[in-house]
Amino acid sequence: MFPGTRESIDRDAAEYVIIGAPLDVSTSFLPGTRFGPDRIRQFARPFDDYDRRTDLHFSACGVIDQGNVRAWDDATEYLEWLNGELTAIIRDDALPVLLGGEHTITRAGVDAVMPDVFVCLDAHLDLRQTYDGNTNSHATVTHHISKIDTIEEILIIGARTGTETEWERATAADVTIVSPTDLTAGFDVTTWIGDRSSYISVDIDAVDPGFAPGTGTPEPGGITPQDARETVRAAASSAVGFDIVEVTDRDDGQTASLAGKLVRDFIYTHYAAKT
Repeated sequence: MFPGTRESIDRDAAEYVIIGAPLDVSTSFLPGTRFGPDRIRQFARPFDDYDRRTDLHFSACGVIDQGNVRAWDDATEYLEWLNGELTAIIRDDALPVLLGGEHTITRAGVDAVMPDVFVCLDAHLDLRQTYDGNTNSHATVTHHISKIDTIEEILIIGARTGTETEWERATAADVTIVSPTDLTAGFDVTTWIGDRSSYISVDIDAVDPGFAPGTGTPEPGGITPQDARETVRAAASSAVGFDIVEVTDRDDGQTASLAGKLVRDFIYTHYAAKT
């Protein structure tokens, strides 16, 4: 269980439901995202229950952990099953918090909550239509999300690499790219979202691998952990769904620790905004 979650409340009384999605079938470089959900839980153990910034106790925010949805090697079938699990959470008036798993799982999350905008922290554009002959790859996730009917715009924060075709696609009116330099210069994600509902996806490789080396496709030149935390906090209040993906076991816990902290930052901020 994610530390600080409540065993004493039923799901229909929960505000947030954490669910692990350990999919690891299209990883194109370093595998290990199957270990991400449990590793995030493990390295969140030393965190204090109290958050001074919001004056909240995590254990009082109505969070439960539903465990993992066991993954198998058919990504299409898995996403359909995961979407059903997430839809059931939403019907119980709770907000789903997904722990990945490869970035492919985000498709199920966005499709379940049907937000107005998609806010993604990611080193990669993920706007390919296919990767190594696979149309359902972690490298195609944002392309597929752009096709979801409810999505008006996509914001990719921390992007610094992609194919020539992807960069051309990213010049379209429905995509906004914020480089690490742009973010440092003061890009305002809250203003960009406005009064629209959002889904927030954190691909941990948005963070520089010097801080978060435990990921499948590390890309130097990324954002700092504090940049990531401030961005999640700024975007949280509008969110109807959240995930954190691409954490692996290929470090000493730095990456999973940051991921766990971002989950808590999101829940603290979201809960404070609605109470």
